[in-house]
Amino acid sequence: MKRILTKGQISVLIIFSVLFVDQFIKVLVKTNMYLHENIRVCGNWFYIFFTENNGMAFGMEIFGKLFLTSFRIIAVGLIGYYIAKVIKQNMKTGYIVCLSLIFAGALGNIIDSVFYGVIFSESPPANYVNSSLATFMPSEGGYSTWLYGKVVDMFYFPIIDTTWPTWMPFCGGEHFIFFSPIFNFADASISCGIIALLLFYGKYLNEGHRAKTEGMNNDEQKTK
Repeated sequence: MKRILTKGQISVLIIFSVLFVDQFIKVLVKTNMYLHENIRVCGNWFYIFFTENNGMAFGMEIFGKLFLTSFRIIAVGLIGYYIAKVIKQNMKTGYIVCLSLIFAGALGNIIDSVFYGVIFSESPPANYVNSSLATFMPSEGGYSTWLYGKVVDMFYFPIIDTTWPTWMPFCGGEHFIFFSPIFNFADASISCGIIALLLFYGKYLNEGHRAKTEGMNNDEQKTK
């Protein structure tokens, strides 16, 4: 049966689809919500909570901003090169899909870091009365410079929000939230790609197994 799309086309489709959805959500939130404003979506466990961060996935901040942005760009370049390589080697479609999800997610956050500081104005906090929302391409210029933009996050899932019983040692009486990170669609894409890669293609990452698989694929192609 003839494929409708080649593996390369599938990869490109996934990358552009993730980038479009990610940037659409981020621009929508950035230009329509105040910083730290939240909208309850479902009960008390799913919110759209607008926040920005200078760091890596899920708001983690390690090292300086310029280092992080530069590291992202180099990492994405290497992943993109590797995807092109495995497509040429005719590796499994699922493996390429996982890599494409990771690549697209990383690239989505790079767009924020590289461009958002220049093309958007500062987002005022929710408690600032009569403050204007962030605008696209403000006449006075953006809130920062190239490579120093902040990554927009918005998905918040405080699945369990409670207080530990006072009788519990060490943590008694303390507030506890299960899954407190606030993340974006790009972060979710990266996480899904990595999890699927580890679950379904752990052995495929092994060089020996991969070489064996490639040899089998080449033999199959010769017999066709």
